[in-house]
Amino acid sequence: MKFFSFGAIVSAVVISSSSLALASGLSEGTRLQLAGHIAKYEPRMTEVAHQIWSNPELGYLETATVDALTGELEQNGFEIERGVGNIPTAFVATAGSKSGPVIAILAEMDALPGFSQDSIPVQQAVEGIESGHACGHHLFGAGSVAAAIAISKWMQENNVEGQVRLYGTPAEEGGSGKVYMVRQGLFDDVDVVLHWHPSDQNSASQGRSLANVSAKIRFRGESAHAAMYPERGRSALDGVEAMHHMINLMREHIPQETRVHYIVSNGGAAPNVVPDFAESYLYVRHPNPAVVQDVMERIEKAAEGAALGTGTEFSVERMSGVYSVLPNDTLGRVLDSNLRTARQIEWNDEEIGFATELQKTLRATPPLSKVGEVEEYSFGEQGFYSTDVGDVSWVAPTVGLGTATWVPGTATHSWQAVAAGGMSIGYKGTRLAAETLAYTAAELLQSPELIEKAKAEFDEARGANFSYSALLGDREPPLDYRVTK
Repeated sequence: MKFFSFGAIVSAVVISSSSLALASGLSEGTRLQLAGHIAKYEPRMTEVAHQIWSNPELGYLETATVDALTGELEQNGFEIERGVGNIPTAFVATAGSKSGPVIAILAEMDALPGFSQDSIPVQQAVEGIESGHACGHHLFGAGSVAAAIAISKWMQENNVEGQVRLYGTPAEEGGSGKVYMVRQGLFDDVDVVLHWHPSDQNSASQGRSLANVSAKIRFRGESAHAAMYPERGRSALDGVEAMHHMINLMREHIPQETRVHYIVSNGGAAPNVVPDFAESYLYVRHPNPAVVQDVMERIEKAAEGAALGTGTEFSVERMSGVYSVLPNDTLGRVLDSNLRTARQIEWNDEEIGFATELQKTLRATPPLSKVGEVEEYSFGEQGFYSTDVGDVSWVAPTVGLGTATWVPGTATHSWQAVAAGGMSIGYKGTRLAAETLAYTAAELLQSPELIEKAKAEFDEARGANFSYSALLGDREPPLDYRVTK
């Protein structure tokens, strides 16, 4: 596995001045055309989003969701390739010509377990539903589809050469769905990738995430009565505990930005039985994928030592692995300028009342008056989350934004996010995202020099010796995988 020298990105100077954002390169006529297509499709976009919200599906199980999204795309002239990346719920929808730039738009769709919640400002589960869209991926998918449809119609009306692709990307929540798609080469001919994410604010700032590998390390020993025949037993739990002790000693001797967190996911069944099986489930994170890989290899050696010392055997299964997001300032400024010129969010009295009540349940309560504002642009700031968008960003120039689909102060992966995401507050933010993505795609299609500038920045950031290799190795998609980030 080869990585570039990460210092150029790690030491990136944070630029935070909205005055530095590029002026939008779109004509008023183009903007009006695209806004008109978004406005025309908006009622249907809302229906699709609510349909998915009402039937939340976990990662790799998004069958009804995929049917809804691909159905919309097919009705609007897209060709659909299903089951890509050896994942039944992954798809690529394509419209446009075979010549010209290829603009990809990502569409996430999976829900989270344990977040059943009605669209009301108090915590209340929905009978018969166990999961919920606490990360807003129902909005993500529907909004991206709206943007793709608007762009394709605009391209047809204006004879614009190029291709727009909508990538249906399942199992973002810990399942690394995009990694399998990247590994299969599905993004190799893409010029630019656009994406967005629900948020409690509007921002096109481009930051970095954390690369992440998760693994289950299993120990097997011999069971015995813990009081009568302890000498006959070999404790698998001893293997886990010895490994954890070595990991904690290791913390002093790994890069300080590294995060290692673990649980004992299986430690035996009864205290009076020497456990013959035990399991540790752990994550390793760092801004640099190379560091994550190195630390994980050291942990595997610690597991080997723990097994030798306790007379047990061990095995390692990598559950997921994602790169950090590689930000692109050129694309970020284009996106920021289009976010600022799109029609901003305005809440009505009913929505403000809903938000006011919901804020009473939040720890943070930023002013509701800031809903329509766009945050100051910045580049290179470090975020402390992991996403499989990271792998995409290392094989094609990638840019994303967030829009206010939630009440200010709402945390991701919360019941409050589910509540606002199931009503008009969520849908208005989705419209803003769709409009911004459509404007940005059109500007790039009309400005090949911007694409070339973004690619030059991308190549320099990756480094000349970079070669992509998935952190999860040759693992096949875990279609029965149920885990959150």
